[in-house]
Amino acid sequence: MTTPEAEQGGGGAGEERVTPEGDAARAEGGEDRPEGGAAHTEGEAARPEARLERAVRAAEQALIEYEIAVETFRVEIENFSRLHEQKLGPLYGRLEELDARILEARAARSGDPEDRRRAEEARARLAPIPGVEELLNGWMDDSGLFPEAVAMLTDQAVRPPQRVRPSEEARKLYRELARKAHPDLAQEEKERERREEFITRVNAAYARGDEAELRELAEEWAKGPELKRGPSRAEELYARLEWLAQRKELLALLAKELEESAIGHMLQLAPDDPDGLLDEIGQQLLTQVTERERELAALLAEG
Repeated sequence: MTTPEAEQGGGGAGEERVTPEGDAARAEGGEDRPEGGAAHTEGEAARPEARLERAVRAAEQALIEYEIAVETFRVEIENFSRLHEQKLGPLYGRLEELDARILEARAARSGDPEDRRRAEEARARLAPIPGVEELLNGWMDDSGLFPEAVAMLTDQAVRPPQRVRPSEEARKLYRELARKAHPDLAQEEKERERREEFITRVNAAYARGDEAELRELAEEWAKGPELKRGPSRAEELYARLEWLAQRKELLALLAKELEESAIGHMLQLAPDDPDGLLDEIGQQLLTQVTERERELAALLAEG
């Protein structure tokens, strides 16, 4: 697992950063003027715009790579969160039940009102919302729809838990499609809409880790129309660079939220083996369950 900032990487040492302000200053100051102060030729006069086009292309590709990194990380966090709940949820539930029973045993022994209050609060946290399961005929509890209920409503089979991340082949296919069909490469609204619809399907297939569907989407894109980019004016290029910069800032905020989330922090503890991390946490929880069971048995024996 690689966080978005690490995966995207930074520019190399000494790499020139092209900005609208810098280009304007160089053009005004005559940095590109030939020796001897000779007037620009027709080809040289177009050079600032050509440099802007190169800057826009570089910024577009950098943004696409960053979006790919953020989406990859988001899918890993989503899958890890799902597996975390499915694999470890029962153990967390068992610990909460034991904690409540221990507090109840202590309250029964001491008769202290404060002990009884803590025991009642612990038990209340475990109680389901009254009437939910009866109302929905066992389709859901207070945590949401059961997987079987979702399958019935969507006519899909109940799938086993997904891995934390899609396979390497799925990741490769996804990256190639995202680079080719990304909406940010469109220069017309109709083409942007076509690309957005296509990328939505690509993201869904990638989230499921469906290699076959990703290959089909790659073939579909290869047969589809390619919009040829026409020449852009300098002011349009400046606006484009500004939009790309704003988009990058929004993505950076999203990446930060993902990395600072509880599941994001946990996932970063074992970037190379997140599935193994779940097993390790599971063993720790089993140890805690055993300790709580011993503590409860001792309290009940003393009572």
